[in-house]
Order: sequence, then structure tokens, then C-alpha cells
Amino acid sequence: MLTYPFDFHYTSAIVCRVAASLSDAAISQRDIREVINVEKARRQHQEYIVTLRKLGLDVIELQADESLPEGVFVEDTAVICNGIALICRPAVSGRLKEVGIIRTILRREGLSTIDINDPLATIDGGDVLFTGREFFVGLTKATNMAGAKAVASAFPEYPVTLLRIKKGAHLKNYVSMVAMDTMAIGKSDIAKDLLRQMEENSEYKSYKIITLRDDPAANCLWINGTVLHLPMDHRYGESIRILTSRLGSTISHGELTNSEFAKVDCVLSSRCILFNRPKEINNVDR
Repeated sequence: MLTYPFDFHYTSAIVCRVAASLSDAAISQRDIREVINVEKARRQHQEYIVTLRKLGLDVIELQADESLPEGVFVEDTAVICNGIALICRPAVSGRLKEVGIIRTILRREGLSTIDINDPLATIDGGDVLFTGREFFVGLTKATNMAGAKAVASAFPEYPVTLLRIKKGAHLKNYVSMVAMDTMAIGKSDIAKDLLRQMEENSEYKSYKIITLRDDPAANCLWINGTVLHLPMDHRYGESIRILTSRLGSTISHGELTNSEFAKVDCVLSSRCILFNRPKEINNVDR
């Protein structure tokens, strides 16, 4: 088993290039009126990939597939912990091919994969938050109770707490881990309700909470000792200043732009899958 609690150090990441079809599909599938500038999105994503490599990750970069417009959002395809990959079941049937591709890659990388056999189960990785001590699973239009039970079955060594999200996007659109036992969370009514549920129902009761004015700013990537967050610009400057101030000087941080992907309600974490190759995991005893 991994060092407890998990310290959010990784060896590897999977990303996928941006398909030109993302723009049209985003409008038709999500009722989004803002058109994605595909070339700008590709530049933002290339910056993202370069940054992951600078953090020491071996980045597996998949080619864009025009038949998979949402393929860039790889986070939704798997939940990984302790060398085990739970292969997700998307509610949108058009994303099943994405899941198959990721399953193949993870097996090739030496991870053990678990498929969900319940045909009624649906789950997206963006609805699953691992804190290093336990899992929170958001029940949303993309993730149902059967999907949440699959997380508990795949990772029995960790408690699983269910969070009901009455409306809105994925769980990670409102909250993320930014340091050991430390969460950043937004300030919307949805985020406040999630925090209440976490405080009432979580197994671990000593999380530090950094509350930010803007929900999008609360989604960060904590990788190998560095927190990646949105730019400190006119839109989210106040939230990012609060975040960096609360984190202090002991934690490195960096900026990543997400403006094009935000048009379809997708956050920084949605564009990568982070994992450790089994032979490189420390203190494994399985």
C-alpha cells in the first residue's frame, strides 16, 4: 500500500491533444453559446503539457481523434490509486471509445484495471476527489450511486463519502486538494453545500479549508510539491491571491490558462490523468 496519507507525487501523466471537433460538439452537447477557439485551446493545452513535463512527469500524449471531440478531457475515463485503475463508465455513450483507449494504455503501463460490471452504473473521474486519506464522490448527472459503489469496491482500504450535487458540474469544479490535508473550495451556494456535507460526513475531521470567491479558481493540480492554478488576472486575481497567501512560501506554485476549456465548464484537472507506474510506487505491499 502507498505511504499513508498519499503525498500527491506522481511519475506519469496521460493527456490527449485537442480535436478540432471540440468546438462544434461543445455547442451541440452542452448548450454552450461561447464558441471555442480551437487554435487558442491547443496553445493553452501545449503550455499545460510542457508544464507537466517540467514537474518531472513522463507525459503520454495521445493524438487527437476527430470522432472523439471531448477526448482531451481524459480525467473522466479512470480513477487511479495504489496502482489500481478503476475504468469509468460515462453516461454519454459517445465517450465509451475514450475509455477503451485509456484502459489499453494503463494496462500497457503496468497498472491493474477494474471494469464496472453493473450496466446501470455511470461515473466520471471528475466527480471523484481523493484526499490522500479517503474518497469523496459527487452524485451528479454523470455519476450515480452504482458508480460511487464501484469506487468503494475498487479501493476498499479507503473510506468513501458521497456528496449530493443538486445541479451544476463535476465535483472537482468546486473543490481540489492543494496541500497535505488542505482543500481549496469555491464560495457559491453549491460549493458551500458541498463543504457542509464534507464536514458532516467525512471520516477525517481535520482538513484545512481555503475558501475562494470564485469556484473555477478552486480547481488546482497539486503535483510533486507544486500547485498549478489559474492566472492571477482581472477575473480571478482575488481568489488566486488568497490561495497563494494561504499556501505560503513552503509550496511552489505556477499558473496555467484555461479560458477556452472553461467555456465548456471544464477545469484544469480535467485534462490529465496522473498516476505512478507500479514498479516506481514507494512502499507497495499488495
